Amino acid sequence: MPIDFDAVYLSRRPANHMPLTPLHFLARAAEVFPDKTAIIHGERRDTWAEHARRCHKLASALRRAGIGRGHVVSILCQNTPAMLEAHFGVPMAGAVLNTINTRLDPAGVAFILEHCEASVFLVDTQLGATAREALALMAKRPLVLDIEDVTADAPVRVSDRTYEDFLAGGDETEPAAWPADEFDAISLNYTSGTTGSPKGAVYHHRGTYLNALGQLLHHGMSSTSVYLWTLPLFHCNGWCFSWAVAAVGGTHVCLRKVAADPIFDAIEAYGVTHMCCAPTVLSFVADAAARHKRGLPHSVAVMTAGSAPPAAILKRSEEIGFRIRHVYGSTEIHGVTSLCDWHEEWDRLPAPERSQVMARQGVRTVTCEDMMVADPVTMAPVPRDAATMGEVMFRTNLGMKGYLKNPGATDEAFAHGWYHTGDLAVVHGDGYIELKDRSKDIIISGGENISSIEVEDVLYQHGAVSCAAVVAMNDDKWGEVPCAFVELSETADCVTETEIIEFCRDRLAKYKLPRRVVFGPIERTATGKIQKFKLRQQLNQS
Repeated sequence: MPIDFDAVYLSRRPANHMPLTPLHFLARAAEVFPDKTAIIHGERRDTWAEHARRCHKLASALRRAGIGRGHVVSILCQNTPAMLEAHFGVPMAGAVLNTINTRLDPAGVAFILEHCEASVFLVDTQLGATAREALALMAKRPLVLDIEDVTADAPVRVSDRTYEDFLAGGDETEPAAWPADEFDAISLNYTSGTTGSPKGAVYHHRGTYLNALGQLLHHGMSSTSVYLWTLPLFHCNGWCFSWAVAAVGGTHVCLRKVAADPIFDAIEAYGVTHMCCAPTVLSFVADAAARHKRGLPHSVAVMTAGSAPPAAILKRSEEIGFRIRHVYGSTEIHGVTSLCDWHEEWDRLPAPERSQVMARQGVRTVTCEDMMVADPVTMAPVPRDAATMGEVMFRTNLGMKGYLKNPGATDEAFAHGWYHTGDLAVVHGDGYIELKDRSKDIIISGGENISSIEVEDVLYQHGAVSCAAVVAMNDDKWGEVPCAFVELSETADCVTETEIIEFCRDRLAKYKLPRRVVFGPIERTATGKIQKFKLRQQLNQS
């Protein structure tokens, strides 16, 4: 006879069920590692006990200012202690944290502030000029607080009130406002706008909690881990490492400027063990290592994502001491939902083959329930033939609540019960996926599909190329043909368009060859994504 496991006495109660939230990580770190260094920022050192006190004071000060459930607190800030404090203090007040891309122009910042109806705006004075212009464009001004920091370059004050003065009005002993439901909103992250106006993805406590734990597991972190902030904290809340480091009581190393020398210096000075970044960061660090004949003093684990990393960059990065873990995801799914989970036997592959395998986007993470590559119309999964392309889709607790004030786009993104990424991939025989393009970036030449990523991978094999992007160019005969945008390394000799095309000729089918090569700097977002829509605009104007 079946047993009634749903009996009243077996129901949820405070002793056996609490909403999942990453906010609990801070309390544990302060209890278990009170005197351990939580944050390194220049000469500043905060212990976990001190960090927790400041987060609680921020939460208290916000509540005393009338900020709570349903309010948004925006922050425009580099990777500094205040940014880390906001990740706990704002949701502990019951409010929603909105971290703004530090590379946006004033109009972009103003759009976000108005769209999310920000009640409070925290501004790093290094970005004060941008913030001031943004506020001038707004009809209604939020409460603005200046984050003053001794490491800021050319600070510009925006308000007559500082972040520190505001914190002084808070009481660290006041209890935090815990979420009533784990699906409550915790943060608001706007897409990078690589295809136009950004959309605001709303994150929930459950998703950030689960993704933070998944990151720790896959990145192999513990209380001895020292995490360097080479990934912008505004991007998907730093892929949830803003909360994950607290879960293990590790150490944050803040970094205002993501450049080769500061990265090398921080690794040497603080014993950095882990970091995350886009492939473009790995590329310029590898370039600097080659120029200055400089390597790492010890091995450093790196998660890389943001765009499909060329195998050549992964190989060069390994050679200077980075242990690469390639991951994949998007803003709408809390940052990371799949990874190239490594098999020991792949260590024995020749270096070029190993790098090719490492460049795959892989399989779902331990906290992602389901992933497939399928035809977006029929929803039929593609075969595991490494050739048939389909759209990458997820069904997971890591999915956003939806796009703020945009029900139509939300429904479209979640059509058929799956989150549609817009990325095109193939599936290999072992079930590992490999991105081939964005659905908007596929080049159709004479009826044949050309993967821009495939062409870019070949371009990166040229020793003089430090960055490459391929987009469709109109052609009277073929409809579209590839056009390559190429950024040369600083040590490169004079390279011609003919040389680049001939280099590709030996490695690509004729119809895939770039018909034109444009040399010069390639504009990227702050997270390393190349803005291909701007390259297409540049082509149309030339």
